[in-house]
Amino acid sequence: RNFARSLLMFLGFLFWGSAAALGFGGFFVILICKNYKYFFQESFLSLPGWLAVVAAFVLLPTGILAVSLSAKSSRYQQGALMHLLLILLCLQASSAVLAQFYSIQMSSELKSTMGHLFYQYNGTHAHAPGSRAVDAVQRKLRCCGVQNYTDWLKSAAASWHLSAEKAHVPRSCCKEKYSHCKGDLHQLEQLFPEGCLRKLEDQLRFAMLYLFCCCTVLSVLELLAGASNGILMRHQPFHDLRIL
Repeated sequence: RNFARSLLMFLGFLFWGSAAALGFGGFFVILICKNYKYFFQESFLSLPGWLAVVAAFVLLPTGILAVSLSAKSSRYQQGALMHLLLILLCLQASSAVLAQFYSIQMSSELKSTMGHLFYQYNGTHAHAPGSRAVDAVQRKLRCCGVQNYTDWLKSAAASWHLSAEKAHVPRSCCKEKYSHCKGDLHQLEQLFPEGCLRKLEDQLRFAMLYLFCCCTVLSVLELLAGASNGILMRHQPFHDLRIL
């Protein structure tokens, strides 16, 4: 019984720290989906992030209850803790499954959507949503083209600069330190060498993997908390089971 109390107190403090880690992972996924929304066909891609954020907020009162129960047992608090742990397990299981599913599914969809937007790029109408999205992703990720800068030559998207004397790529492909860069392909050292597809895939896959790992580890900790709470409940049984 004393071991169960000590473990419950330790897990309670751990839940507070874990809430920050889980909330960070959730916000990271939401932020990626918001910043690169034009490249994702799946409108529910941010759902694992929102579930994780909700779970992070639920972890805070769960940690308070766990610490409180380790000091003084209360029938109502024990029942409330079990309810919160069950809610957390449902939220985190859903978030982990969705994160794993989207991580596998998004590669082919992202390649198709990104290829379409790059194909439709029009440098003469820079205010078009698709063109702004292409320029934004190349600046943020420091990349050029879908696979690399040669995509601007292979694709019909290159038609936006056919009238120019020298073939060039959008200025968003230029490295920041070259202020006079105009995207000239004869000055490749001034351009980002990597493609955007790989960078965006890696960033999203890392966010989903981080979220999946957080949810999995936390689920194990919550099962331990539930077992510890169950041991305390055995030593102080409920006279009125309707509370559960």
